[in-house]
Amino acid sequence: MKSWLNLLKSNWHYAFSLLWATIIALQWLSYTDPVWLRETTASVLIVLVAVAIIEILLPIQRVYRLLIEACAVLYLLYRTLLHFGIYDTDMIYETKGEWLTDIAAQSTPYLAFVIGAWGLLLLTSWWVNTKARILMFIGMNIAAFGALDSFTSSVLWQEVAWTVFAGMGWLVSQHLRSFQVRYPHGWSYLLDYPLKAVVNIAIIFSLVILTGINMPEVRPTLTDPYTAWKEWSGDGPGTGGGLSSSTDTGGGKSSANKTSSGYSLDDNKLGGGFNFDYAPVMSVISDLRTYMRGETRNVYSGKGWSDDDRLTRGPLRTAEVGATLDAIPSKIQTRELQQTVRMLNTYEYPVIFGGYSITTVNSVNEEAQSDGLFWRNRDSELLWDVDGKKRPYPQTYEVTSAVPIIPVQELSKKSFEQLYGGKEIDPALLKLPGDFPERVKELAKEITADASTPYEKTALLQQYLQLNFPYTNQPDLSRAKSSDFVDSFLFEIKEGYCDYYSTALVTMARSLNIPARWVKGYAPGEQPELPDNLGMRPGGAANNNYTITDADAHSWAEVYFGEYGWVPVEATPGFNVPLLVQNETPDRDTQTDQQKEEDQEEAAKAAAASQKEFRMGTWAAVSAAAVLLLWGGFQLWNHRLKLRFLLQRLKGGGPLTPDQKVLIETGRWVKYMRRRGMRKESHETLRESVARWSKERPAAAENLTVLLGMFEQAKYSPDVIEDKDWRTVYTEALRLRKSMKAGR
Repeated sequence: MKSWLNLLKSNWHYAFSLLWATIIALQWLSYTDPVWLRETTASVLIVLVAVAIIEILLPIQRVYRLLIEACAVLYLLYRTLLHFGIYDTDMIYETKGEWLTDIAAQSTPYLAFVIGAWGLLLLTSWWVNTKARILMFIGMNIAAFGALDSFTSSVLWQEVAWTVFAGMGWLVSQHLRSFQVRYPHGWSYLLDYPLKAVVNIAIIFSLVILTGINMPEVRPTLTDPYTAWKEWSGDGPGTGGGLSSSTDTGGGKSSANKTSSGYSLDDNKLGGGFNFDYAPVMSVISDLRTYMRGETRNVYSGKGWSDDDRLTRGPLRTAEVGATLDAIPSKIQTRELQQTVRMLNTYEYPVIFGGYSITTVNSVNEEAQSDGLFWRNRDSELLWDVDGKKRPYPQTYEVTSAVPIIPVQELSKKSFEQLYGGKEIDPALLKLPGDFPERVKELAKEITADASTPYEKTALLQQYLQLNFPYTNQPDLSRAKSSDFVDSFLFEIKEGYCDYYSTALVTMARSLNIPARWVKGYAPGEQPELPDNLGMRPGGAANNNYTITDADAHSWAEVYFGEYGWVPVEATPGFNVPLLVQNETPDRDTQTDQQKEEDQEEAAKAAAASQKEFRMGTWAAVSAAAVLLLWGGFQLWNHRLKLRFLLQRLKGGGPLTPDQKVLIETGRWVKYMRRRGMRKESHETLRESVARWSKERPAAAENLTVLLGMFEQAKYSPDVIEDKDWRTVYTEALRLRKSMKAGR
């Protein structure tokens, strides 16, 4: 045990090098996290930490250490992939060899990432061993992060900050190693008194933290290099399809920094920001203002909706123009709605848009036939050109939709058993990732604790999201810490646009065993203003024409209520899905009072949640402030004599001479004696008082004699008093206090 500890002590420099290299590696892992699969990120993270621990705690011969690490890497990779369900545990193998072969085949793609990370970590910690190499290595990482921050949509200032921190730590440990080699005696002294070095480091970092926290936010003076280049080359903001900055475009342009709104073609990774693009998409002639429903998603991955393969996400059948499309049975009454759509751009979309839910395609390009339509009954999707024959997207089409009339009062009273009991619910409508954050589930339970039916719980979730999170098309992603999109939105970013709200509602509803799915399409758009002479004339022109732009691209939730079917639910503030509600007349006053009570309860819950939140950044700021306060107090105590004489100097209007300092210090120890019960009578000289005190406290007689001599020399002697003499008085006064305490 002792020899192992000695090996650890002698190997401290290499251990710190591994620590700094691991911190920097984690920053690159943070950058690649949105791109890599979650199982890849988890495997690399676990392996990096495990290898660093083994390298630090097992200072044995390298060949044996590498063998141990290899075994650990393979085992941890296997356990991680097993956790994420990569291996088919239900598969039956005839021989052990078949099992090993299958495991190896499924692990190979991830093994390459893991071995690469392992090798880079060891190579870095071994090669970066001089000040010049450390500076070069840190500079290369910072330059790379800076370039990625400028030329991509990633915000990497935190990664840069951690890299700088690791670089400073690496340089300090390298300096201490050089000091240990060159000056072994000084190193021994430093080991005996490490507190001073630790305190100084803590003070420096505390100053840096508090300075960074309290710096005012200002807009950048210089233009981002990528933006400047785009502007110089004449490329403006992108147009077309992306609900978020991470999405692909539906035929238009987008830049890394200036993605524009539009219909998303890739929902695997949600989030980011965008600029509103008001380029026209379609005009819709409709008697009702409705959302133009597009596609449905069911598989939430933690970063977005991953079931984007149109062919494999559910059964399809061809749809004929004029034929009735089979719909999911529902007891809800519907209203028939005809819509005529004319496309105003040339983009290719994967779906035919219409109000929920399309029942018939009346014409395509003003013709009563078309061979490019495909219908997915399960998701109520009317897809276009799924078989990949490159058909041009229709420039005009007419559809008939069935708009549900929701019996709100009746539906709100239906329990879980009444809605779902005995019914076969598609597991995909309730599925969440295996590592879905528990605090999101707990929040959903807390929000809906006062509700008992699925409809009431859904309404409370909707209300909570609309009231507590502001809408913005440029959310502050620097606040994001969690790898889960919904968790990051609810607890860290706390602002966003439709993708954030709709995904949060679907996943929170599923956590309460309420079937839900994610839907995207377009909001209703805007109606042109008609002239007064047309709008006011009896039997005049009807204003039933809506213009939809890329800025109207939208996503929302749909919740399944058993025999009542699917009901659209809008959680985004400022948006309101147009629903037809059955004519039920509850007591308006009672309804208003209930609404007020629910609002008050939700506000109280939100306030309580905000009070519970005490982020790590707050702890860092408090800790830094505490360190600086303690350091400031210590400095005041350590320089109390200088402060005291400074005050005397300010009172006297000039600097104090050594004689005056001696007299001031004499007054202080005389006051101390009075507090100890040794009063100086008014008729006594200081010599007479000292003689009396010496008899009463013999243990302090020697100290009193020395102090008396210094006082009389300063007061009466023509001898010159030097600065060191008053310091002698101060030191002797301390000894007097010890003598008084010892002789008590």
